[in-house]
Amino acid sequence: MKSVEQREELHKTIWKIANDLRGSVDGWDFKSYVLGFLFYYFISEKLKNSIDELHNTDYEALSDEEAENGKETILNAYGFFIKPSALFSNVLKNADLEKLNETLSGYFKEIQANSKNYESSRQFEGLFADMDLYSNKLGNSNSERNKKILSIMRAIKDLELHYNENEIDVFGDAYEYLMKMYASNAGKSGGEFFTPQEVSRLLVEITLCNNAKPNKVYDPACGSGSLLLQYKKILKKDPKLGYFGQEINITTYNLARMNMLLHNVEWTCFDIAHGDTLTKPDEKHKQTEPFDAIVSNPPYSIKWEGKSNALLINDERFSKAGGLAPESKADLAFVMHTLSWLSEKGSAAIVCFPGVMYRSGAERDIRKYLIEENFVDCVIALAPNLFFGTGIAVCILVLRRNKRDDKVLFINAQEEFIKVTNKNMLSPQNLEKILKTYKARDNESFLSALVPKEQIVKNDYNLSVSSYVEAKDTKEVIDIAFLNAQIKEMLKTQVALRTQIDAIVEELENIA
Repeated sequence: MKSVEQREELHKTIWKIANDLRGSVDGWDFKSYVLGFLFYYFISEKLKNSIDELHNTDYEALSDEEAENGKETILNAYGFFIKPSALFSNVLKNADLEKLNETLSGYFKEIQANSKNYESSRQFEGLFADMDLYSNKLGNSNSERNKKILSIMRAIKDLELHYNENEIDVFGDAYEYLMKMYASNAGKSGGEFFTPQEVSRLLVEITLCNNAKPNKVYDPACGSGSLLLQYKKILKKDPKLGYFGQEINITTYNLARMNMLLHNVEWTCFDIAHGDTLTKPDEKHKQTEPFDAIVSNPPYSIKWEGKSNALLINDERFSKAGGLAPESKADLAFVMHTLSWLSEKGSAAIVCFPGVMYRSGAERDIRKYLIEENFVDCVIALAPNLFFGTGIAVCILVLRRNKRDDKVLFINAQEEFIKVTNKNMLSPQNLEKILKTYKARDNESFLSALVPKEQIVKNDYNLSVSSYVEAKDTKEVIDIAFLNAQIKEMLKTQVALRTQIDAIVEELENIA
């Protein structure tokens, strides 16, 4: 089966499951169940197929006691262990409608506990925590809940997606499809919005323009991990790349780790942390930074502790700017954190709410620091209505520590989009034009302006693209001279017609 056909089948299956559960499970909760079971199916298939190929055996048919003999070897190799009876296929085959949720809950806890004393524990701990198989959202009775669980498992099994190198992204596509299904009404919370693939690709490509072979990449507000995974899609021949991210939402944090594994990122190559990046950046990441490439779509204008937290006032990530981002708007706090963890040869591309580019007060002071220290490489204004759940026309802020000049490139890309149903989208041609403009780093009427630092200083550190790139006048140009000539001709015609009409009327009166 070709990947396109597989993807279509996957989408049909997810839609079928959604219809089966309609009215009982909210879309956003439904997403967690489907992805959780897809992940369970994926790691079960991966483990049994890998063992079967390496040892010429049938792992699915082994007894749990026989499998236990190789448990430590399996954990060291794959980072997780599932005994044969707990494999997706065996659970489905032996499903007991009275105890299915009880059985699965026990197996999920066991899978997570198996990695506890191994290096992989951070990647697997609590992965199934959000899958409450006893929830009334699945049904009012235990029997109803188990019927729903069984229908999800059967639908996934019917896809017949076998684990191999050519089919892996099909599983990852499920996440993106589910996000698109629900992002418009549930895929946003606390100012967060799902980043479309095309925008994600643009952010990644921008950072790769300055460093084609980053050693490790980072996202301080990684959500589902989709931005980080763009590096894997683009840098297919670089398996050594390290992926790092932090996410405050526990559900999304679990999905991010699942997403890494679904896209076949080995557990030794990624580290996703849970927590508030601004107030409690992960200790392991502190020891790992700086990063060669950072991409992020942080939540827009959310509240944070700011100056009410004495520790943040002296935090070296923020203190260099001479002040903190407003407590009501944390946007530039994410920017300062990103800059702090950016390597000397690296670059960062951050999706920003437009207001941070021109608002006064503390935000103006932070922009001053960024300009005076020559960290701002480019600001790109994108078209509106690109993101699910919001029509905001966002912008991209590009930071670099190794700029070759003290100018800032401003790009007006608000006309770069195609209309797809009721949303706008960046086409490959749109992406190519924006990237070409970024690389050229030059002035082009109505599109880009390379602005000297002095001009930005005079403009009170305003970084709004519209302040430097003149908008194209789309009004129709009227040739006044030509229009006057036409009016004169019309008047002549009108006079001639009037004369003819008067003559006809006079003739008729004479007859009468």
